[in-house]
Amino acid sequence: MITKQEIIYKLYPNIRTLRGQQSGQEATSWDAFDIDGNPVSFDMTPVDAEYDSQEYARNRKAEYDQLNQFEMQFDDDRDSTTTWVDTINEIKGRHPK
Repeated sequence: MITKQEIIYKLYPNIRTLRGQQSGQEATSWDAFDIDGNPVSFDMTPVDAEYDSQEYARNRKAEYDQLNQFEMQFDDDRDSTTTWVDTINEIKGRHPK
Protein backbone atom coordinates (compact mmCIF):
# COMPACT_ATOMS: atom_id res chain seq x y z
CA MET A 1 0.00 0.00 0.00
CA ILE A 2 1.54 3.27 -1.13
CA THR A 3 1.36 6.56 0.75
CA LYS A 4 1.01 10.04 -0.73
CA GLN A 5 4.55 10.81 0.41
CA GLU A 6 5.91 7.80 -1.51
CA ILE A 7 3.94 8.85 -4.59
CA ILE A 8 5.39 12.39 -4.42
CA TYR A 9 8.93 11.02 -4.24
CA LYS A 10 8.19 8.68 -7.16
CA LEU A 11 6.65 11.34 -9.41
CA TYR A 12 9.04 14.15 -8.50
CA PRO A 13 12.58 12.72 -8.16
CA ASN A 14 14.07 16.20 -7.58
CA ILE A 15 12.25 16.38 -4.24
CA ARG A 16 14.44 15.15 -1.39
CA THR A 17 12.54 16.33 1.70
CA LEU A 18 8.84 16.74 2.49
CA ARG A 19 7.09 18.31 5.42
CA GLY A 20 3.37 17.69 5.64
CA GLN A 21 0.82 20.04 7.17
CA GLN A 22 -1.39 17.75 9.24
CA SER A 23 -5.16 17.79 9.49
CA GLY A 24 -6.20 14.80 11.54
CA GLN A 25 -4.20 11.77 10.48
CA GLU A 26 -3.43 12.82 6.92
CA ALA A 27 -1.31 15.64 5.54
CA THR A 28 -3.41 18.22 3.69
CA SER A 29 -0.51 20.07 2.08
CA TRP A 30 3.20 19.58 1.61
CA ASP A 31 6.29 21.75 1.69
CA ALA A 32 8.89 20.22 -0.63
CA PHE A 33 12.64 20.82 -0.85
CA ASP A 34 15.43 19.74 -3.18
CA ILE A 35 18.75 18.25 -2.13
CA ASP A 36 20.13 21.73 -1.33
CA GLY A 37 17.14 22.66 0.83
CA ASN A 38 15.58 24.97 -1.76
CA PRO A 39 11.76 25.00 -1.96
CA VAL A 40 10.28 22.99 -4.85
CA SER A 41 6.82 23.50 -6.33
CA PHE A 42 4.83 20.53 -7.57
CA ASP A 43 1.32 19.63 -8.66
CA MET A 44 -0.71 17.44 -6.29
CA THR A 45 -3.23 16.48 -9.01
CA PRO A 46 -1.31 13.41 -10.27
CA VAL A 47 -0.41 12.49 -6.68
CA ASP A 48 -4.06 12.53 -5.64
CA ALA A 49 -5.06 10.58 -8.76
CA GLU A 50 -2.50 7.85 -8.05
CA TYR A 51 -3.50 7.71 -4.38
CA ASP A 52 -7.21 7.50 -5.25
CA SER A 53 -6.53 4.69 -7.75
CA GLN A 54 -5.20 2.59 -4.84
CA GLU A 55 -8.33 2.93 -2.67
CA TYR A 56 -9.28 -0.70 -3.32
CA ALA A 57 -5.94 -1.84 -1.85
CA ARG A 58 -6.40 0.23 1.31
CA ASN A 59 -9.93 -1.13 1.74
CA ARG A 60 -8.82 -4.72 1.19
CA LYS A 61 -5.93 -4.37 3.64
CA ALA A 62 -8.25 -3.01 6.33
CA GLU A 63 -10.42 -6.12 6.01
CA TYR A 64 -7.49 -8.55 5.64
CA ASP A 65 -5.98 -7.18 8.85
CA GLN A 66 -9.11 -8.19 10.77
CA LEU A 67 -8.73 -11.83 9.75
CA ASN A 68 -6.64 -14.46 11.48
CA GLN A 69 -5.51 -15.80 8.12
CA PHE A 70 -2.97 -18.34 9.35
CA GLU A 71 -5.54 -19.97 11.61
CA MET A 72 -8.10 -19.93 8.81
CA GLN A 73 -5.62 -21.64 6.48
CA PHE A 74 -4.68 -24.20 9.13
CA ASP A 75 -8.34 -24.97 9.86
CA ASP A 76 -9.10 -25.29 6.12
CA ASP A 77 -6.21 -27.71 5.68
CA ARG A 78 -7.23 -29.76 8.70
CA ASP A 79 -10.97 -29.76 7.91
CA SER A 80 -10.72 -29.89 4.09
CA THR A 81 -12.73 -26.65 3.82
CA THR A 82 -12.26 -23.45 1.77
CA THR A 83 -13.28 -20.81 4.32
CA TRP A 84 -10.10 -18.74 3.91
CA VAL A 85 -10.23 -18.71 0.08
CA ASP A 86 -13.94 -17.93 0.13
CA THR A 87 -13.42 -15.03 2.55
CA ILE A 88 -10.54 -13.56 0.53
CA ASN A 89 -12.55 -13.81 -2.70
CA GLU A 90 -15.51 -12.13 -0.98
CA ILE A 91 -13.32 -9.22 0.15
CA LYS A 92 -11.83 -8.90 -3.34
CA GLY A 93 -15.35 -8.88 -4.78
CA ARG A 94 -16.36 -6.02 -2.49
CA HIS A 95 -13.24 -4.02 -3.42
CA PRO A 96 -12.35 -4.75 -7.08
CA LYS A 97 -9.29 -3.28 -8.78
